[in-house]
Amino acid sequence: MLEIDAVNQYYGGSHILRGVSLQVQRGQVLALLGRNGVGKTTLLKALMGLVPIRGGAIRLDGARIDRLRPEQRARLGIGYVPQGREIFARLTVAENLQMGLAAAGGRGRVPDELFDLFPVLAQMRARRGGDLSGGQQQQLAIARALAARPRLLVLDEPTEGIQPSIIKDIERVIRMLAARGDMAILLVEQYYDFARALADRYAVMARGDIVSAGAGADMEAHAVRELIAV
Repeated sequence: MLEIDAVNQYYGGSHILRGVSLQVQRGQVLALLGRNGVGKTTLLKALMGLVPIRGGAIRLDGARIDRLRPEQRARLGIGYVPQGREIFARLTVAENLQMGLAAAGGRGRVPDELFDLFPVLAQMRARRGGDLSGGQQQQLAIARALAARPRLLVLDEPTEGIQPSIIKDIERVIRMLAARGDMAILLVEQYYDFARALADRYAVMARGDIVSAGAGADMEAHAVRELIAV
């Protein structure tokens, strides 16, 4: 489904991504872990076309997408939830969700399924995004990415600064989406227990490259917690 093949990326003279390779399949959650500053967010920005790569390839269902503009990648079915959420603070919840449709080139009605996944958003449709709590904003950001029914969902640190009860809600939603089998999920995360609970596969980044990878069930045996400890 998604294949990142030997991708390199530079900021000025700094070599940030060093031949990174990953694969994510439909119906699967790949948890990408690592300490701060190892290149995880840069990898996601390269995937979305927000920063250029200098070597390697990125493919979606076998077709190269690394030469496409960000909006073209979104229209191919990639939903992106950036670190920090980046919701539209002055727009209502309903308008934020409508923007999710527009990002993929679509218009029309926001799917009712989003309100089933995140019931709090149904209660707050008319409330401005900036008036929501941090956890509610994160749910809105995920729902906005899901509005266009992506084939690939990319989540950058979805638990950052979120209260435990909403982390559980987000975990439930990710598990449900993966179980449907029609979507691949790339989860970048530092919260080990959250990643371990969801990961079908895992990969650990350090110094801009993958230093450990395997089945989610093997994370304890492979001492992943120690690899990402500060």
